[in-house]
Amino acid sequence: MHDSATRFIRITALASGLLPVSAAAAQGEKPNIVVIVADDLLSSEISCYGGRNLETVNIDRLAREGLRMTGAYASMAMSVPIRASLYTGLYPARHGSWLNHKDTFLGTKTVCEYMAEEGYRVARAGKNHPVNPDVYRFEELPGFPVNCVSREASYDTSGIREFIARDDPRPFLLFVCSIHPHAPWTWGDPSEFDPDRLVMPENCIGDRRMREIFTHYLAEVRALDDEVGSVLETLTECGELDNTLVLFLGEQGPQLPGGKWTCWYPGVHSALLARYPARIRPGRVSDAVVQYEDLLPTFIDLAGGRRRRELDGKSFKKVLFGEQAKARRYAYAMHNNCTAGNAYPIRSIRDGRYVLIWNLLPDSSFYKTFMDLRKPANRKGWWPVWTDAAKRDSVARRLVGRYVHRPEFEFYDLADDPWEMNNRIGDPAYRARIDRMKRELKGWMKRQGDTGVGMDVPFRNRPRK
Repeated sequence: MHDSATRFIRITALASGLLPVSAAAAQGEKPNIVVIVADDLLSSEISCYGGRNLETVNIDRLAREGLRMTGAYASMAMSVPIRASLYTGLYPARHGSWLNHKDTFLGTKTVCEYMAEEGYRVARAGKNHPVNPDVYRFEELPGFPVNCVSREASYDTSGIREFIARDDPRPFLLFVCSIHPHAPWTWGDPSEFDPDRLVMPENCIGDRRMREIFTHYLAEVRALDDEVGSVLETLTECGELDNTLVLFLGEQGPQLPGGKWTCWYPGVHSALLARYPARIRPGRVSDAVVQYEDLLPTFIDLAGGRRRRELDGKSFKKVLFGEQAKARRYAYAMHNNCTAGNAYPIRSIRDGRYVLIWNLLPDSSFYKTFMDLRKPANRKGWWPVWTDAAKRDSVARRLVGRYVHRPEFEFYDLADDPWEMNNRIGDPAYRARIDRMKRELKGWMKRQGDTGVGMDVPFRNRPRK
């Protein structure tokens, strides 16, 4: 029987209750896939990841009813590069978007083509990075904000509802891309949070003014959680929730020192939650190391497709389904600073416990345009709060100093230093491991064609038609 006809019969049986979800999965059905992507999320603020400032009830539901992964990482803590990796299965040096807002190489194959070959219809709602439509041929759905710096962020689910409920027997892959909690942190209700009672991140200053700012960030985390709830409600109303693998991704860290634009843990670590009751046992936790580049190969594997050796990522389907404990040995990351700052290339390698960071231009000072306080707009942000606090407070002085001035190499042991604040590069107890990780990192760069300093230069995108 033709695959689409078979699927139609299965769906009809599911709707009538004649075939339980688990039986459908056992018979090899390709699951629907919904991927909810946050924007600049400090994943440690989610309550299921230990956050104590708010209860993210909808995101937590995915963890309670599915799998929570603790070892997921972005290979670049900027939206365009990491979303290009999500959609292409390639590291930034190979897909071309190795600087923020730099176009992906023309001709790069994406999830839109790969998953169409596996019989899926593919769409995206919300934030549209990367935007070059000659590479990313998504069906773009209405209803969610597209501009990540919008000060207003109302939404509705009518676009995704129509897509999910179409009279089309093919399974679907849907990306719902929030703009929360990306700056300028103007949406939501910050009055929900008492600044004096906040538990501030360990790599953040505790100044009262910073606490006030952080309430606005948390308000957008709340808005993100509300969006997740709306997506789950829509899937339920369409009768597709339990037939769908729902993934939640935290993307990368926030626009605060130590988060976005770094290779430190709060920058590159990402929440990754997965709910699919047919195959994922509820309440599981996995420490397997995975990267955003691994998601496309996993989608292909879930669809029953063959391994695509041209991709950098590797499927972790067996980890999702509890059939395997580990995925990859190392997660790699890079940062190139041009477009909104000076040249300051960074590379890193990490496993589940240790991380080595290589700052390729350590004699330079790290600089982003938001740090220029001669510009009136920047005087209203959080950087002047940090630099002012550093004049009076030794902790703030250290945090500002480590952000601007960095040694060539940093090495951290997450077992006793999860926020990566205590550089152990000179500790002889780690010398052999450091040397091994240096070799591994340089080997990865060579395989990728990563020229290091040579990649952190200004660029010009091709003209758009």
